[in-house]
Amino acid sequence: MSTQQQPPRSTGAFRTKTVEQSIRDTEEPEHALKKSLSAWDLTVFGVGVIIGTGIFVLTGIAAKENAGPATALSFVAAGIVCALAALCYAEFASTVPVAGSAYTFSYASIGELPAWIIGWDLVLEFALGTAVVAVGWSGYVRALLETNLGLQMPTALSGPNAGGHFDLLAFLLILALTAVLVIGMKLSARITAIVVAIKVTVVLLVIVAGAFFIKAENYTPFIPPAEPQETGSGLAAPLVQLLFGYEPTNFGVMGIFTAASIVFFAFIGFDVVATAAEETRNPQRDMPRGILGSLLICTVLYVAVTLVVTGMQRYTEMSATAPLADAFKAVDQPFFAGAISLGAAVGLITVCMILLLGQTRVFFAMSRDGLLPRFFSITHPTFRTPHRATIVLGVVIAVIAGFTSLQALAALVNIGTLFAFVIVALGVIILRNTRPDLHRAFRTPWVPVLPAASIAASLWLMLNLPAETWLRFAVWMALGVVVYYLYGRSHSRLGKLGRGAEF
Repeated sequence: MSTQQQPPRSTGAFRTKTVEQSIRDTEEPEHALKKSLSAWDLTVFGVGVIIGTGIFVLTGIAAKENAGPATALSFVAAGIVCALAALCYAEFASTVPVAGSAYTFSYASIGELPAWIIGWDLVLEFALGTAVVAVGWSGYVRALLETNLGLQMPTALSGPNAGGHFDLLAFLLILALTAVLVIGMKLSARITAIVVAIKVTVVLLVIVAGAFFIKAENYTPFIPPAEPQETGSGLAAPLVQLLFGYEPTNFGVMGIFTAASIVFFAFIGFDVVATAAEETRNPQRDMPRGILGSLLICTVLYVAVTLVVTGMQRYTEMSATAPLADAFKAVDQPFFAGAISLGAAVGLITVCMILLLGQTRVFFAMSRDGLLPRFFSITHPTFRTPHRATIVLGVVIAVIAGFTSLQALAALVNIGTLFAFVIVALGVIILRNTRPDLHRAFRTPWVPVLPAASIAASLWLMLNLPAETWLRFAVWMALGVVVYYLYGRSHSRLGKLGRGAEF
């Protein structure tokens, strides 16, 4: 049946786009992406984006303020929450191997308006995530230049976070990565593989070298006694506190879960792997391997690093900014401390690149469906990449990173990711009921119990975020609904098909 002859199952804002139609759209020559990625490439992408500032920074914060040595268990808990979501992503990515990740999955299961909302959410998540990581990378590089080479960036070009006006390094990094993504996914995969090798080497260095400096007494008590948590008031307080009067605690058994809501953000990124489904040679087999494999590798590394670092240094004395490097300084090992700082700076490059990749693919998918201007879904005749969307978004994000202090907005990345987890898990349940006939190369086990558990776990972590973060998120979502009704609904290709119009 041709594209023009198959109408959507609904003509309203909740009309769904069939899996078959989504796959058929990937075959249009002008809007087709090049298939070049393997399971190994996907796993490398996953590890490349997951291992970032989280393990190099959040370990110290969580151990010192929330869970002590039991932070290792917090990483396990956060890993389980992500694994629940990853199983849902794996089913969708192997069943609907189309660019767009949660946006595409929602379009096939829940409907156009929910798909638009999650796409709008992902655009914000990846844009802010890319900018925040670029600014963090800039800070690492400036510190390394000053400490090791005696070179100092002019304050005016060091960005708002350093008291300047424009962050030149963050700006140039995003422009360079934009060029790499335009040239092609395979080049991106090769660069990522090199940087990930350096990053994983640094993490293994921490584990192996640090093991010789572990002191058993630093593990006592492994779970420190519980203490009341100092939370903000008003909109700065966690939403769960405002709604139910529940006050999170530090340390103790509940402190493990409090820390889990913090270190969870060290896992953000595995869902980006799903955005590359359309560029994978054998997505039915390789997408589940890439998503679950990268998550498993990173969880094991995180737990090992946390056990070593909390064994090297008393948790009460840990650094909240550079815990891994400072732990080696505390045992008089400056060489290892310098190597870790260098590895962290290099490693953030891949985090930035893959987040930018994720955003361009979601933007591309929304454009191909007509919800954003179709101009952005034309692929390069030689590289077969969405060069127009990549260049426009790259320049916009580079400017944002250069001029804006994003600390107050960084929490939006977290709530956006968790919201996507909820929608994908819900979509698995719905599509199992509406399309039981679909071939699923990978099936999420224990449906609907496991997806329901994923929804509950993600909502719990969302409730632990400040109320002001929820407010900002609600404003962005409301703006997205307005844009949909002003532009997306009338330009939707699926809507035009339902009206019998040409597109």
